[in-house]
Amino acid sequence: HPSLSQLLPRACTASFPAASETRALAWGARKAMAGPPVSLSARDVGSFAYLTVKDRLPQILTKAIDTLHRHKSEFFEKHGEKGLEAEKKAISLLSKLRNELQTDKPIVPLVEKFVDTDLWNQYLEYQKSLLNESNGKPRWFLSPWLFVECYMYRRIHEAIIQSPPIDDFDIFKELKDQNFFESQESIIGLCTHLQELMKTIEDLDENQLKNEFFKVLQISLWGNKCDLSLSGGKTISQKINLINSLEDLKPFILVNDMEHLWSLLSNCKKKRGKAAITRVDIVLDNSGFELVTDLVLADLLLSSKLATEIHFYGKTIPWFVSDTTLHDFNWIIKQLKHSNHKWVSKCGVDWENHIKTGRWVYLDHMFWTLPHEFSAMAQVAPDLYATLQKAHLILFKGDLNYRKLTGDRRWEFTVPFHEALNGFHPAPVCSIRTLKAEVQVGLQPGQGEQLTASVPNWLTIGKYGIFQFDGPL
Repeated sequence: HPSLSQLLPRACTASFPAASETRALAWGARKAMAGPPVSLSARDVGSFAYLTVKDRLPQILTKAIDTLHRHKSEFFEKHGEKGLEAEKKAISLLSKLRNELQTDKPIVPLVEKFVDTDLWNQYLEYQKSLLNESNGKPRWFLSPWLFVECYMYRRIHEAIIQSPPIDDFDIFKELKDQNFFESQESIIGLCTHLQELMKTIEDLDENQLKNEFFKVLQISLWGNKCDLSLSGGKTISQKINLINSLEDLKPFILVNDMEHLWSLLSNCKKKRGKAAITRVDIVLDNSGFELVTDLVLADLLLSSKLATEIHFYGKTIPWFVSDTTLHDFNWIIKQLKHSNHKWVSKCGVDWENHIKTGRWVYLDHMFWTLPHEFSAMAQVAPDLYATLQKAHLILFKGDLNYRKLTGDRRWEFTVPFHEALNGFHPAPVCSIRTLKAEVQVGLQPGQGEQLTASVPNWLTIGKYGIFQFDGPL
């Protein structure tokens, strides 16, 4: 775990402001006095967590069962009778899971041996240890929302891997693909904007480049609205041209630390020697349209020389309906490359080339699909933590990453982001997220209360966004 001074070379700064030292000490003192607040949970009737466990999660399971039904003939064509038996088995396991959830049964250990099974079962034991005797076992409506929601997706995966020969079936793939195809006009607009920009990027002065960087950052932020787990698997595609809407959307950015990102990366660029590397890591969220916005951002970072290398992190298994896997990442680049639109195709060709030359690196790690908050990463996945420490900046896309960064707890709105990270500081980090859960920190005094008075469900509707930075300034 690095000290504050060890972070400095990566941040390309000469000194760490005294205010931040004071902030870190104050955080330590406050933490010693009182532990972090309680986890969000479905035990709070009427909360977003409660409505998710009561309504959204069963809907997602019903859709998953329906997807298996609809692929029955495909399974039979590929695998004969074994395919039909596997489909029946997977449906039976998912129906059992849905029943457990809806009747608030105790949460049971995973049974199928997989790379993360032991870690999951240890975490379940840990959750049991937090309960007093009278409460007994962790349950769907009583345990932390983050834990039970992650657990449901892990159980969906278990149902599939327990059902060979269809054990490599991505139950959410057609929803992700549909989102991509239905967002074609917006994708064409985005790729056209990027390729037009590429023609002049070398000639932009610092201010012009900064404006373009901010534009593409905002496109990546609003791309995060396309979240299929929020809609219960109902299709959400990007119909409007985001580039033309950015000015109208600006008032909905509640925390805007884009200037910090610019100063960090432009400092790195100015101080970088010829052989030196500036590495930006992007922890991805949704596939489909959002992934295209992230790839556009990554391409701008390279072509503007604000970064020399981008590392992307996705999920090892299908996750939260629309999260990006390696297959999704490669599939989208291939789709773009084979597009009959010249600028879309050019993006696909360029991006494939970035991968071939090693300027773009895709990585996955089982930690991203564990239920742990990120403050546990250094203990649970020290290899991943050590990898992230080599980045100059880590961008965390989306809502689930924010929930894991902050521990998905009932924080006061004004608690500093640094404090809510609870010791997770591998490198400078920035959350880029539209709000879809009842957790938000780092707001100005009164800001959250004003929003609650004017838009009661502002925390969960995906209308508001943040660029929230933590690191040396």
